[in-house]
Amino acid sequence: MNTNSVVSPAGNLGSKVMRKDGSESVSLTIKRWWLETSTYFRILRNALIRPFNRAIAPEARLFARVFRADGSVENLGLIGMKVVTTVGVNYIVDTMQGTGDISTFDFHDSGTGNTAEAIGDTDLVTKVETGRQTGTPGEGASANIYQTVATISYTATRAVVEHGIFSATSGGTLFDRTVFSAINVDNGD
Repeated sequence: MNTNSVVSPAGNLGSKVMRKDGSESVSLTIKRWWLETSTYFRILRNALIRPFNRAIAPEARLFARVFRADGSVENLGLIGMKVVTTVGVNYIVDTMQGTGDISTFDFHDSGTGNTAEAIGDTDLVTKVETGRQTGTPGEGASANIYQTVATISYTATRAVVEHGIFSATSGGTLFDRTVFSAINVDNGD
């Protein structure tokens, strides 16, 4: 539904100034007031309507830390911000209709496929480990942030460049896929 409405005054507004000699003129003060009022209504309309023209747009943010085999920790911070997949959004809608369970999006996987992410993605391009890691779900810094945290252990040297959150340990629905600059890991990281 598109709620793009226009509020505009309609009709004629006029004011005549009658001079002693019988001539008439339109008052400029009334015209100016009318223009200022029209501008006011336009600003008011935009302030009232604009919030309803915005769609809800979920966004995924990926933060990373690398726990090295030697015990050191590299905090990489925010490594990617991308869109949620179409199948992920469809799953949210299914949940709202009572046919899905949004709380299942706790399964993390990573890979080496560097094809750009797209809303049409349904899986990672090149998975590198067997089995997804179960995350710990929770609320982020505010009540409107869902977060899930997992540790993925690597069994070989890899240049990891993609990550996804899924609804199951295998198969399932890909909620989001993020591609980022290579994170080089070794066996045991």
